[in-house]
Amino acid sequence: MPTYEYECQSCHQRVEAVQKFSDAPLSVCEHCGGELRKVFSGVGIVFKGSGFYKTDSRGSSSASTPPATSATTPAATSTSTSTSGD
Repeated sequence: MPTYEYECQSCHQRVEAVQKFSDAPLSVCEHCGGELRKVFSGVGIVFKGSGFYKTDSRGSSSASTPPATSATTPAATSTSTSTSGD
């Protein structure tokens, strides 16, 4: 359930309320009896960059697969150094 924030138009007291979407909005301040209005703020989470959509992972084939030479080069180097030591 979402949390809504209300502000009194008379005393400027802020109140948070956890409500269902189907619940009626609050309209009366508990402190002074004034009119409450919903406070709208920025979005709490923002997705930026690539990889958040199904089609983002379907780019060029060279970008998704690493080159084969970089994966085999460290293993060949470590094998040759251990054999030369014996």
